[in-house]
Amino acid sequence: MLAAITLSAIAMTLIVGLRYLASSGAFALATRAVRPGLYAGLDKQIRREIGWSLASAAIYGVPAGVVAWGWQNRGWSRIYADIHAFPLWYLPLSVLLYLLAHDTWFYWTHRWMHRPAPFRLAHAVHHASRPPTAWAAMAFHPIEALTGAVVIPALVFVIPIHIGALAFVLGIMTLMGVTNHMGWEIFPRFLWRGPLGAWLITASHHQRHHAEYRCNYGLYFRFWDRLCGTDRGVGGFARGEGRRHDRAGGAAAGGGAGGQPGRQ
Repeated sequence: MLAAITLSAIAMTLIVGLRYLASSGAFALATRAVRPGLYAGLDKQIRREIGWSLASAAIYGVPAGVVAWGWQNRGWSRIYADIHAFPLWYLPLSVLLYLLAHDTWFYWTHRWMHRPAPFRLAHAVHHASRPPTAWAAMAFHPIEALTGAVVIPALVFVIPIHIGALAFVLGIMTLMGVTNHMGWEIFPRFLWRGPLGAWLITASHHQRHHAEYRCNYGLYFRFWDRLCGTDRGVGGFARGEGRRHDRAGGAAAGGGAGGQPGRQ
């Protein structure tokens, strides 16, 4: 049994790692085609982002692999394969519930990561990407990766979800993780500047977080940022913007190493 669980964890780690390489690689190629020169001079940073991200893939893959083995062999979790086990209207509802729960967890853990001690210990790894690139989606310190790795495996024990809907949730998580970091806005202006954009997070919103640190903590939705007064709207994509704000933020926080943010 231990060997089977280990193999499942290894297989899931490979899946997560390959999914990262494929998705980030595809959007990096798209960036090269649509925004040539945007990542010029960032080769060393990109290599670091890939290294941290592949390490994070193992941290994400192990709990996912254990849960996958338990679901297939012991009936663990509330994942179901029979499309008729729940009403069809529950499929989109389950996706929304997962996204809302994940977004809530992400907002509060992310905001906690911006307190001085956890920032210095872990979250500074992610913010070392200045400006972030498509390869930075999973560039986390192991402590931060662990906080992200447990949420979906935990939710499958609480909220029923069809295996296809779960795959869709993971696809959205991957898409938003990559596109929010790639340094330009892939979605049409009417989406992120229109009524939907007031509630949905895209690169224009998350870029401002990387530039200013003390705002825009959400992942999918702007609900918690707006409710808690941490939403500062969308930002720009001027090259070097993150570095300029990083120096200013460091000075405001007392000149801490790496532009350490103050309490938020």
